[in-house]
Amino acid sequence: MQQLKIISGLLVYLSVAYASAEVVNTAAIEHPGADWLSYGRDYSEQRFSPLDEINQDNVDELDLVWSFDFSTARGMEATPLVHNGVIYISTGWSHAYALDAKTGEELWHFDAEVSKKHLVKTCCGPVNRGVALWQGDEDQPLQVFLGALDGRLIAIDAKTGEPNWSVQTTPIESNYSITGAPRVVKGMVLIGNGGSELGARGFVSAYDAVTGERRWRVYTVPKDPKQPQESPALEAALATWSGDYWHREGGGGGTAWDSLVYDPALDLVYIGTGNGSPWNREIRSPGGGDNLYLSSILALEADTGKYVWHYQVTPQDNWDYTATQQLVLAELMIDGVERSVIMQAPKNGFFYVLDRLTGELLSADAYAQISWASHVDMKTGRPVETEYADYQNNGGSYIWPSPYGAHNWQPMSFSQNTGLMYIPLQNIPGYFSADADVSYRINRWNTGVDINESRDPKSWVAAKASMDALVYGELVAWDPLEKRSRWRVRHPKPSNGGILSTAGDLVFQGTQEGQFVAYDAFNGDKLWQFESDSAVLAGPISYTVDGEQYVAVAQGSGGVVMLTIGEELKRNRVNQNRLLVFKRGDFNRTAPLASNELTAIMALGHEASGDSASIKHGQTLYGRNCASCHGISAKSNGIVPDLRYMSEQTHKEFVNIVLGGAKVHRGMIGFYETLDLNDTEAIHDFLDQQQQQLPDKLAMSAMQKIEYWVMYWSAKLGEKFPFIMNSTRDMVM
Repeated sequence: MQQLKIISGLLVYLSVAYASAEVVNTAAIEHPGADWLSYGRDYSEQRFSPLDEINQDNVDELDLVWSFDFSTARGMEATPLVHNGVIYISTGWSHAYALDAKTGEELWHFDAEVSKKHLVKTCCGPVNRGVALWQGDEDQPLQVFLGALDGRLIAIDAKTGEPNWSVQTTPIESNYSITGAPRVVKGMVLIGNGGSELGARGFVSAYDAVTGERRWRVYTVPKDPKQPQESPALEAALATWSGDYWHREGGGGGTAWDSLVYDPALDLVYIGTGNGSPWNREIRSPGGGDNLYLSSILALEADTGKYVWHYQVTPQDNWDYTATQQLVLAELMIDGVERSVIMQAPKNGFFYVLDRLTGELLSADAYAQISWASHVDMKTGRPVETEYADYQNNGGSYIWPSPYGAHNWQPMSFSQNTGLMYIPLQNIPGYFSADADVSYRINRWNTGVDINESRDPKSWVAAKASMDALVYGELVAWDPLEKRSRWRVRHPKPSNGGILSTAGDLVFQGTQEGQFVAYDAFNGDKLWQFESDSAVLAGPISYTVDGEQYVAVAQGSGGVVMLTIGEELKRNRVNQNRLLVFKRGDFNRTAPLASNELTAIMALGHEASGDSASIKHGQTLYGRNCASCHGISAKSNGIVPDLRYMSEQTHKEFVNIVLGGAKVHRGMIGFYETLDLNDTEAIHDFLDQQQQQLPDKLAMSAMQKIEYWVMYWSAKLGEKFPFIMNSTRDMVM
């Protein structure tokens, strides 16, 4: 009987795999065979490949068989899709490519021609996490769906690269952007958006894959309470909000900028929603309330978008703890009963397992360093906040995790062989304090949190010690049944790549430092490594062509952590957007690594004022207007220009660049709507100060080395006991 089941299962698998090679429809995406047909490979989004030609015994034979250089030089976050021997992939600035999956030959290139001015309406650079595929039946053309940065959803002919239709999914004059990958469900293209930091009201839309006609739209937070809400679910949510700032200027937030998952068995769509707008709940909803459906998992009917259930991961979100991180579907044996579950490791640091039919919370356990909450109460399903969480009333707090999250957009992977979830963790504490100025600013971050307040240690030695001690990454193998990590691999930098697990018992991950690594799925031993010349952050995939297994991943430095944390995370190499493709063999394609190290402080092009009041004013304005691209405290990663190394000519043109938009063609818009000449000069004065305070190649004296180790171990002690860091912050800041 068992043999019969195996043979029957194999026949089904082969038939589906063959069908998927012809038509990309629901059945094909459910069972993609040797292809990779959706963002997470199939609808479960487990990112587990059943391919095992490449395994623990031969992974050391992997070599770069081909690579393809893209025209962009920003963050690369896209997961490639593969169908019928063709790779479909997107890049920053909303470009899409079709490449021969065996040779890397370019078949076509599509440019959405997004205006560089739209960069100011984005959180974390002009990135894009991927495309979607759909055909439906043999009479329809295969189409590639791209969510453009400016809010358009574009259907592209997969053979020609020519657009079939395009719809504007967001209000044109708005703060919305799209960076996430679309999903196709029952002939409908689902797309969300981002923009909560700038003031937006979240929603997800479904469009007919053939015509582009909108089929439904679901808002994630209520609108003006004086108006009728769009659904009974929003009417119910309205009681959890207070005040009027959230709908009048902040928009409420809850943008669904990444995770969209379909369950064919239950015919439900699951949406992960984002943070509040603004972050500070006392501004957003001063009378209290949970603020549904912020930071929540929503289950909706696929055909209509009708609400079914919700679970709020972070009630009253106060820290930018989004629940937009990857949602994974699986079957788990819990207490002797097989449960259909949905799993998530959101920003807040707890790993959640829910029944995906009912939304019942099955477990919630810390997978990362957490100080904002002690635990999740399993009776109520609510986190129990600590004293550090209330930064509005305690004068400011260091909190784990920071707004970057314990886990951000980088996708995790669930192995069907090991039963483990592999999570790309980042350990970064954040300093939260309430912003004294809560006036709404057009096209600027409006968080209500002074996240860019200078909390730099009083010396560069202390800054380096704190960074080395507290900021790092990990690859975590999490057991959702035992509710603990089985093993961890430490990374020196925090923003590392997405995960692929395979039936060859391998786990693949890229790093911020530019390595692409294969690990033993059972114990985390490093089995193979490739050295790249840019960060490898995107999710890897595996596929076969002509019976040979390939592994592919995109490289390119970017994303919010690398943009904002700055110099301490700088890699002195080029930032080349590139697709790397590997298979077993010896192809001698490894190129020497390039360097882009800044070796000198350029001459000042103007006379620095040195006025302390002007510098302080410039520091505040820089934090509100510049830090999200050029780095907090002007410490850039080099992905965009490090303003402490401005040339003499840039100093001379500073006002024209900042106010006049002289470099808008590079995404640097003019700030004439929000800044005046005095403001611009104040920012310039602040940058002059930061330039003059550059350490001399970080060469430490004997006394500075002693200071370093004292501060390092003090920071480690503060990590273990957060009250120490919070009680002594003013001594070193």
